[in-house]
Amino acid sequence: MSQPTSQPAQAMIEIVRAGVLASVQDLGRTGYRRFGVCTSGALDPLSLYVGNRLVGNRSDAAGIEFTLGNATLRFLADGLVALAGADCRATLEGAPVHAWHAFPVQRGQTLTLRVAQGGVRAYLCVAGGIDVPEMMGSRSTDLKAGFGGLEGRPLRDGDRLAVLPPDLSRAPDISGAAVGVKAPCWTFGRTQGETPVMRVLPGPEYDDFLAGSQAAFWESEWTLTPNSNRMGFRLQGPELVRKKPRGGDLLSHGVVPGVIQVPPSGQPIVLMADAQTTGGYPKIGTVILADQWRLAQVPLGTRIRFARATLEEAEAARAGVSRYLQQIETALDWQRRGILSVARRAARTRPTA
Repeated sequence: MSQPTSQPAQAMIEIVRAGVLASVQDLGRTGYRRFGVCTSGALDPLSLYVGNRLVGNRSDAAGIEFTLGNATLRFLADGLVALAGADCRATLEGAPVHAWHAFPVQRGQTLTLRVAQGGVRAYLCVAGGIDVPEMMGSRSTDLKAGFGGLEGRPLRDGDRLAVLPPDLSRAPDISGAAVGVKAPCWTFGRTQGETPVMRVLPGPEYDDFLAGSQAAFWESEWTLTPNSNRMGFRLQGPELVRKKPRGGDLLSHGVVPGVIQVPPSGQPIVLMADAQTTGGYPKIGTVILADQWRLAQVPLGTRIRFARATLEEAEAARAGVSRYLQQIETALDWQRRGILSVARRAARTRPTA
């Protein structure tokens, strides 16, 4: 559920340069997959969540998702904003601003994002939240179906976006020390050398694959290819071969983000936020929920590995992310009460799962 509109919103942001791909996203459109409507929403929901909380928004307020940065915005009104996600070495009127921190902006000022480093997707959150029409309980852009967000499309140069009135009782006091948190580590310490490792639950059709292909799935490095998008991340590596003949296709069945399908090419596809709701390819596994936000920040051309996880491990990892978010909530609450600066407390917290 998104924030209610209680009074007319005003235009606050002008997109001077949209970059490679920018769109309005919140935490997604839930409860409609049975009707064939995909989830959409931020590919890295953790970053959007934290960015929203930094400016006093509800966690599900709409922000702007920038892919690879390289964008410029002009503010048409004063406000409070935060950047989270990939580090785009942002500057406000030429002066550096820190990601994962809230900072004030004034009418006429320009925010510039350079090409993203240490990740792929950056999120701009504005106190009040981006105001676009709410459809099916969400303001997210469904780029495939062409609805939601701003006219159901990516943002373009010259677009103007309004914001909802901020909840001043929840906005942080930024008159003192900077309000911010330490950037979470994309890998959570789970790497093999320099290779990010994603934890995976074996899927319903895992046993349909030859033993050699099962071993290759876990032991090989997989390269994220350029034809990946918000619907699915396509990987390149050894061919995964089923025991059954290729002609024995499955009946279409429900799928969700994180599912790893294997088409006839034998090259796996990890379904992402804009993925279809049904599919007929065998499912060799599912990236656990706690690692899906990390996968969203993996640059094209990067090699990743998969690690087998149990349901208990997946639940523990999800609980670890929840603990991290609760630490953020507590730190911000203390800061608002003047008990402890977020800069001293939250800057030391990181996800531990």
